[in-house]
Amino acid sequence: MICSKKNDMLKICVVLCITLCGSLMGPAVASGQSGPSAAAATVQSDQPAAGTRPNAAYVIGADDVLMISVWKEPDITRSVTVRSDGKISLPLVGELQAAGRTPSQLEQDITAALRNYIAEPQVSVMVQEANSQKFNILGQVTKPGSYPLTAGLTIVDAIADAGGLRDFAKKKSIYIMRQDGNGNSTRIPFNYEEFIKGKDTAQNIKLKPHDTIIVP
Repeated sequence: MICSKKNDMLKICVVLCITLCGSLMGPAVASGQSGPSAAAATVQSDQPAAGTRPNAAYVIGADDVLMISVWKEPDITRSVTVRSDGKISLPLVGELQAAGRTPSQLEQDITAALRNYIAEPQVSVMVQEANSQKFNILGQVTKPGSYPLTAGLTIVDAIADAGGLRDFAKKKSIYIMRQDGNGNSTRIPFNYEEFIKGKDTAQNIKLKPHDTIIVP
């Protein structure tokens, strides 16, 4: 009788041990399975999309600062500023036209020039400072100054970027000073008061690099 009770107690202990071990191993297995996949997902999310170049379509202009890197050529690798004539100078390469070219096009130009001196040169061009794509706004605005010119920016957008008009701004007499390639200036009027009333909305034109908005 005593032996029978001992056997029953032993069986109960074995069942409890198996149940307890199973409950402890389940979460460990689950966490072990989810850990690598979660880590892989994290690694994948940190990887940039293949072939993406944030500034690949940017058109280089005067005063832009470029970082030019040539693999295993520290004497050529450097930061350069595009001169007012649109050119840059590099060792071995000499002078190259940079303004009007995209970074990828300039890479090809530099690569072609270096082939006379370096076997299979690997060149990268990055825009460090986009100084050529800017506009100015002066006069009766809250924050006059120079601002980056983003794609599609209009006169009203520019006024908003500058904090809006001041109380005594002459809303009917705003104008843009725009220079052409020959250095000739054109004055383009903008009647803010008419625009906000829904009249002549076509006058809210897109800005071009180096436009200057004057708010009397």
